[in-house]
Amino acid sequence: MILILLLAGCWSGDNGPVKTSSSPSVPPDVLLKSEIPVVPPPSKSYVLGFSQLGSESTWREANTSSIVEAAEEAGISLMMRNAEQSQKKQFEAIRFFIRNNVDVIAIAPVVQYGWEPILKEVKQAGIPVIILDRSVNVKDSSLYVTFIGSDFYEEGVKAAKYMLDKMRHRTGTVKIAELQGTVGSTPSIDRGRGFRETIGTAPDFQVSLSQVADFTVAKGRKVMSQFLELPREEWPQVLFSHNDDMAIGAVEAIEEAGLRPGEDLVIISIDGTRRAFEQMKEGKINAVVECNPLLGPLLMQATNEIMAGRTLPKQMVPEEDIFTQEIASDEVEKRKY
Repeated sequence: MILILLLAGCWSGDNGPVKTSSSPSVPPDVLLKSEIPVVPPPSKSYVLGFSQLGSESTWREANTSSIVEAAEEAGISLMMRNAEQSQKKQFEAIRFFIRNNVDVIAIAPVVQYGWEPILKEVKQAGIPVIILDRSVNVKDSSLYVTFIGSDFYEEGVKAAKYMLDKMRHRTGTVKIAELQGTVGSTPSIDRGRGFRETIGTAPDFQVSLSQVADFTVAKGRKVMSQFLELPREEWPQVLFSHNDDMAIGAVEAIEEAGLRPGEDLVIISIDGTRRAFEQMKEGKINAVVECNPLLGPLLMQATNEIMAGRTLPKQMVPEEDIFTQEIASDEVEKRKY
């Protein structure tokens, strides 16, 4: 009998591909799914306590769904708590897991900082920790076993490289608007850094507008509307959005202003949701950098590995790609989320 305690939102999703070991961009200390030995089902049902950071986006719902479904398939009992974007609630959930003596704790952290004290409590309790999706900034890396998630910096690099190629024939200064994610979150920090450092060698490209929009459709629409209330000469030619939901909200604001998204403004987003692919198909978004949310199978595999006493690398990375308008029609039906 599998016990699943769900205190999070709604679910959808399935497993996705991962990079092969031949990929030159993967550091040598990163293990990929294809390299993990197959572990037989456990003789007992391990209990995994998972602190999900929230349910703020389609990506997050797919991520949660993947974890729920993978736990069922692996025969792992899942005890889940939704932090609703609150680090304080994550700390409460983790202490709840400690009191209930779970076998492994997994955390998708709201922000990078402030984790050392609570992770020391977990270590003192003798419970191994897996960090999922977003990383933590701690001096002592032994406080967690492994990080499973994307290379957010590389996602920002991919977005910038696409933009530089797309706009290579444009003369004069190219003004870029940026919609940032949650303040202090790993994807927002690293995507922005990867993007800016890549365009740093191209002086004609300037991030002239940048504002936090919290990874949500509503905030993306609101912030983009504010950008377009500025004098016309300050309007951007490019929008770089840290996730699909903010980009979709921005598309609404752009259309309300009488402009053509994807034509009057080049729009580049990150995630790879079906809804963003549909907008690419319609010509409203120009490119989407994939950020794979389907981390459940990797998480359950890592849990079994830890309980079997095996050693894992410090980072496990799923495969990700970049998609453009030209192939959106062929790819949209393949999206699992």
